[in-house]
Amino acid sequence: MLTFAYPEVFALLVLAWLIRTVVPPRHTVHASVRVPFGDRIQQAIGQTGLVQKVAPGRLRLVVPLLIWLLVLTALARPQWLEELVTRDQPTRDLLLLVDLSSSMSQEDFIDASGTQVDRLAAVKEVLGEFLIRREGDRVGLVVFGDSAFLQAPFSTDLNLSRQLLDETAIGMAGPRTALGDAIGLGVTLFEQSDAPAKTIIALTDGNDTKSQVPPVEAARIASDRDIRIHTVAIGDPTTAGEDKLDEEALRNVATTAQGSCFFAADREQLENIYDELDQIETREVNVISHRPRRDLFYWPLLAALLVSLGTTAFAFPRQRRTSEAPNGTASIRVDPRNGRLEVRE
Repeated sequence: MLTFAYPEVFALLVLAWLIRTVVPPRHTVHASVRVPFGDRIQQAIGQTGLVQKVAPGRLRLVVPLLIWLLVLTALARPQWLEELVTRDQPTRDLLLLVDLSSSMSQEDFIDASGTQVDRLAAVKEVLGEFLIRREGDRVGLVVFGDSAFLQAPFSTDLNLSRQLLDETAIGMAGPRTALGDAIGLGVTLFEQSDAPAKTIIALTDGNDTKSQVPPVEAARIASDRDIRIHTVAIGDPTTAGEDKLDEEALRNVATTAQGSCFFAADREQLENIYDELDQIETREVNVISHRPRRDLFYWPLLAALLVSLGTTAFAFPRQRRTSEAPNGTASIRVDPRNGRLEVRE
């Protein structure tokens, strides 16, 4: 599609007419001399082909106007609009915190095929399906045990995030649980985010036994920075010792950071939780469109140059250096030194 960046330039088209009207062309009067043999000079010129090729009257007006129009067209900056290019801009950064402590090795979950698996395997299955449905979000992954580690940075490549989730293993971050440190790391990661919505989903099956920062205090810092936290508790709440599930602490974390707290005792409940989270944290995508523009101003400039050169060549005088009139009545010659016409009888 052809368009002009500055179409108002075409208003200058009448400028040539205004100049011609206000400032008329200058008329030059040339001195002339009458000679008694003028008719013979005219006859000799007609017979010998000594002519000066000059542009016709209409062409003298049309050609300058055409050149002026081409120059204005170049100044208007003609552009060719390419095909529309669209890009989806995520409106939410979603960070997943996954517990890899030793308690995740308890085989008290049933997978989709009916096989008994450990808690981490069930989490990978359900969370992986949840990841694929988050089209339009930037998703990151943090794993934690004794310490918290960034497993996958924020990315719209959900398949890559799922692959990195599948590569996690129980105990790779240490045997204990540092949920508070994981939330703190998440808050740090969001400092580089400019997304309108920031959400953390923390999944754990135990209580915090290793963090330097208490989970509730980390959640308070996240709330001050407009980061919402949802907590997902899994496993057996009746477990004693360090592996005991601290539901109260997880509820306090969610309440402090304007989120929700969920509990899943089996795979079906875990799947329902992520379905509910999918509805709570709705996906919104800003579509950015752009049409590349290709400048074409050099084509009218080239056309104006060719018309100007062609007109000059068409109107250039052509003369024969010497020519003899028939019957020996007269001879006509052009003096190469000064270009004057000489007639000899």
